[in-house]
Amino acid sequence: MDTQTLQAALGEYFAPWVQALALEVMACDGDRVIVRLPQQAQLARVGGMVCGQAMMAAADTCMVLALVNHLGSFRPMTTVQLNTSFLKPLSGQDGIIESRVLRAGKSLAFGEIDIRGANDGKSVCRSSTTYALL
Repeated sequence: MDTQTLQAALGEYFAPWVQALALEVMACDGDRVIVRLPQQAQLARVGGMVCGQAMMAAADTCMVLALVNHLGSFRPMTTVQLNTSFLKPLSGQDGIIESRVLRAGKSLAFGEIDIRGANDGKSVCRSSTTYALL
């Protein structure tokens, strides 16, 4: 799997409103994918902070990309659980999202996501996920 294939998957498998996040696949290796979430006014709430809904959607999307990377191709799947903790605001900088597959079995997959500030490297959001592989 390479970054171009994963970038193309964003346009092929995801809804237009997810594509509007303008995610940029930066790197992938083994069970991990790194994606940039560009700072955009339409994703910000009062005070210029990226809203939690946008971060959760980006985290969920990036974990699907990590699973595509891990599995070697797209496979239908659905989110069963997305548990998210917001650690601090993401403001004035892009987000860097690192998604990692912890385990992928025949019917379930588990992963972790960390969103950090692109400028300061500080973690702003952590998620754990479970997916049903269909």
